[in-house]
Amino acid sequence: MPHDTLPQPAVARRSAGLSGSIRIPGDKSISHRSLLFGGLAAGETRITGLLEGEDVLNTGRAMQALGAAIRKDGDQWIVSGTGNGALLAPEGPLDFGNAGTGSRLTMGLAGSYDFETTIIGDASLSKRPMGRILDPLRRMGTQVRAADGDRLPVILHGPRAASPLTYRVPMASAQVKSAVLLAGLNAPGMTTVIEPVVTRDHTERMLVGFGAALSVETDTAGMRIIRLQGQGKLTGQAIDVPGDPSSAAFPMVAALIVPGSDITISNTLMNPTRTGLILTLQEMGADIEILGPRVTGGEDVADLRVRSSALRGVTVPAERAPSMIDEYPVLAVAAAFAEGTTIMQGLEELRVKESDRLSAVAEGLKLNGADCIEGKDTLTVRGRPDGKGLGNAKGHEVRTHLDHRIAMSFLIMGLASEHAVSVDDSTMIATSFPEFFAMMARLGATIEAKD
Repeated sequence: MPHDTLPQPAVARRSAGLSGSIRIPGDKSISHRSLLFGGLAAGETRITGLLEGEDVLNTGRAMQALGAAIRKDGDQWIVSGTGNGALLAPEGPLDFGNAGTGSRLTMGLAGSYDFETTIIGDASLSKRPMGRILDPLRRMGTQVRAADGDRLPVILHGPRAASPLTYRVPMASAQVKSAVLLAGLNAPGMTTVIEPVVTRDHTERMLVGFGAALSVETDTAGMRIIRLQGQGKLTGQAIDVPGDPSSAAFPMVAALIVPGSDITISNTLMNPTRTGLILTLQEMGADIEILGPRVTGGEDVADLRVRSSALRGVTVPAERAPSMIDEYPVLAVAAAFAEGTTIMQGLEELRVKESDRLSAVAEGLKLNGADCIEGKDTLTVRGRPDGKGLGNAKGHEVRTHLDHRIAMSFLIMGLASEHAVSVDDSTMIATSFPEFFAMMARLGATIEAKD
């Protein structure tokens, strides 16, 4: 999203049953990594199904600035990479807009090179902490200059020869793990990442696909140990990006809470590190049928048939958080329509997303009549299955804090609430799900720009 875009409020109103079949845009995590690894690998990488949201395109622009050639040919993106160890010094700052994943992974990728890289972003990204990425880079010998609190803008200058690192990730974060591994690609010797809690493993899978010497083992305590041999050759690949489960979450929850709905979501990524929401919704009584499970490009994929369901409250354990961290806002919306109480635990990571998502969700729920309690790392929601009293009859708008997932989640809420639900801005939805409005309209949802 351009930094000077004017806010565009939007409103969602109670809808009739949703129906139809949709294909969700490509997975955001895999799309970022396709451009990063393709831009680094020798030869040509051809990508189909790339998510063409602003966040991903900003990662592509950054890789071009680092020496990769990227062009679109029909429905394919073709990336000619520099070869591992051969990135070029960028001529100016790399502007990531709102892209947390792209900025953090690129810090790892470029931060081990003996040249200066400046990372900047929009107002929202500039508030987000980057110390978790910068600390391991400092240990590898990278010189770091950053704004107060290790925030953007960040200026990196790698050492003449980066030191390989053994690093125990202090929190459940696929971004930190990935940034260390990407820095290790340009370091001689073995870089080792110890991961106490399993997080999404797209980086490991894709690095192996591109030819990296990488191994993963799990010890008796459940600790994952990832070893990467640095300075190896990466070779361009053909990648078909499956549908993003974090984006699929929005029409999925909409179909569950809007009576009379029956939709199919095709080609959805079913990587076991990403299916926590589906598991939780099924525990709540959701009618989600998994059709045609298959493996594409090393990733599990399936079609999902989702029908409206009588949901009931559950307790979501803290250890499930890494597999559904981006889906909690829309899960909270589902919980608002469930019988009984839903308790979500282990949510501290939500406080350092595009916004303090935990507070933003709680504020939005309360504004729209839902009964919820925000804890330090928990959210408790008492549901109203018929949606009676939910929404805001006065038209008061949810504050989205420039956060696309807050905006989409509350627009989904409005589809089953007694009163309409409004959000103060919807422009940032283009960063991750540019087809959201058109796709929801095709299913029959009543969501529109607000005058």
